[in-house]
Amino acid sequence: MPYVVDFKDVSTVGLESSPVAEALAGLRANEGRYYRTKYDHVFTVSPASDVPEVVDRVNRILKEERDIVISSRPLEATAFEVDGLRMDYVFFESGLSVNVMYSIEDGGKRAVGFKLAEGMEIPEELAPRFKFARQKSKLAGVIRGSYFVIKGEY
Repeated sequence: MPYVVDFKDVSTVGLESSPVAEALAGLRANEGRYYRTKYDHVFTVSPASDVPEVVDRVNRILKEERDIVISSRPLEATAFEVDGLRMDYVFFESGLSVNVMYSIEDGGKRAVGFKLAEGMEIPEELAPRFKFARQKSKLAGVIRGSYFVIKGEY
């Protein structure tokens, strides 16, 4: 069942099995606030098992672009379009959030972003390859993030 992310009353709904559920909920709420403010888009997520095509697309891009396989279990996912961009998000049990920003028009911005919920270690599959910048968030505490540019066509 889809869940509309509330960034005023942050909830761990759908994320309870994560060891950093509170921080991951804050990270998810932070994303919800961003899309609401910037694009007037209501950020809605579903259990990952309800949207396997989103999880598969994100996993395929990670594998084909950088030979990355995320070992953590996906909990929630969403896909939507805003302002000419197709956005895919997967929230993992470890506290990792992966998003794919893919411009619908050729030559536009296309990238994969990683965000780590406060309290989680950098995943083994990402640690040697990426440096993570820190960002403070009222909803999520300290978010660490990194990204890479997508080179292929998906």
